[in-house]
Amino acid sequence: MSLTSTFSHAGPAVYQQQYDIIVLGAGCAGLSLVMRLLQDPATQHKKILLVDKAPKQQNDRTWCFWEKGEGFFESITAMQWEQLDFFSNAYCGQLDMAPYRYKMIRGIDFYNHCFAVIQQWPNVTLLYDEVVQCDAQMVQLANGRIDCAGALVFSSLYIPAAQKPGRYYLLQHFKGWMVQTEQPHFDVQRATLMDFRVSQTHGASFVYVMPLAPNRALVEYTLFTENLLQPAQYDAALKDYITQYLHIKEYTIADSEFGVIPMTSAPIPAMANGVYQIGTAGGQTKASSGYTFQFIQKQSAAIVANLAAGKQPFTGHPSKGRFRLYDNTLLHIIANKKMPGDAIFARLFAKNKAAALFKFLDNETSLPEDLKIMATVPQGLFIKAALAEWLKR
Repeated sequence: MSLTSTFSHAGPAVYQQQYDIIVLGAGCAGLSLVMRLLQDPATQHKKILLVDKAPKQQNDRTWCFWEKGEGFFESITAMQWEQLDFFSNAYCGQLDMAPYRYKMIRGIDFYNHCFAVIQQWPNVTLLYDEVVQCDAQMVQLANGRIDCAGALVFSSLYIPAAQKPGRYYLLQHFKGWMVQTEQPHFDVQRATLMDFRVSQTHGASFVYVMPLAPNRALVEYTLFTENLLQPAQYDAALKDYITQYLHIKEYTIADSEFGVIPMTSAPIPAMANGVYQIGTAGGQTKASSGYTFQFIQKQSAAIVANLAAGKQPFTGHPSKGRFRLYDNTLLHIIANKKMPGDAIFARLFAKNKAAALFKFLDNETSLPEDLKIMATVPQGLFIKAALAEWLKR
């Protein structure tokens, strides 16, 4: 890998070197795509330019996801669980998730792994600078510009579009603490997928708990709402949960993270100005759940497979057809407060195996499987909401 640091000389730099592929953003989507390009014999020797505004040196996020068997990033999985719990005031239980496992990858482990691999490839150039705007011909940087002639350009840089009437724009926002205790407290064999027993005053709110050791766990407070909270409100909710539900009085915070994920019914284009959109920027965030990591992996694999076969890389939105309608229906109900989010998820997990719900949320179910799941929620309410969303199409 050749490394180009941030421009330090006077005047804008113009990069006219010919690249086959330009990837904007070295986050989950950008790095996943580059890693898969380097794995496939048909694409691994292409000249690749990877652009990000700064080096990845902190654990800025954690990805949790379910998966069957071993995945592409199995070697850096920090932890995985075969037992998950669900809690709410209406239903509590252990989830039947076989053959899935719930896995965790820490951001810093992901970044370090990817860059360790990428640096072994001299055909990959890494450029640190901020992208101001881009199209298929040129990428404008804060300190220069890149000539994109002859290159395929992929961007994971998410820029929220202007909101449109009739669409829903919720946010999944969360703050997590890596909690450390002196004495063993956590069962490393069990994790909490969702705990809705916390206050629902702000909207659909839950906590998940991912133990990494008997005295160490990630405790994350998550909400599906239109607006963010004040910083102190996240901290207060975490403190209350740790005391009231985990029954821990003394602990230290080894690390913390905060993030915001868009959950919208608005169409997200897979291409903009001749640039292929990937990751959240390309609609790979599941609108009804916020899960993104596995959809990014599917998109990255599909792009590389298409390129290896001599096809265009376009893969489109992960939630097409009826799955997009399902997502929009749930957003309709939550945004319009037709049914509380905690009540919806409690019904779903109480009346379905978690494995069936995971498959459904992965957009991999058949129509008969979908109908079986839909029969477990108030059908009149959901049919009415689905019809309203279908008429907007």
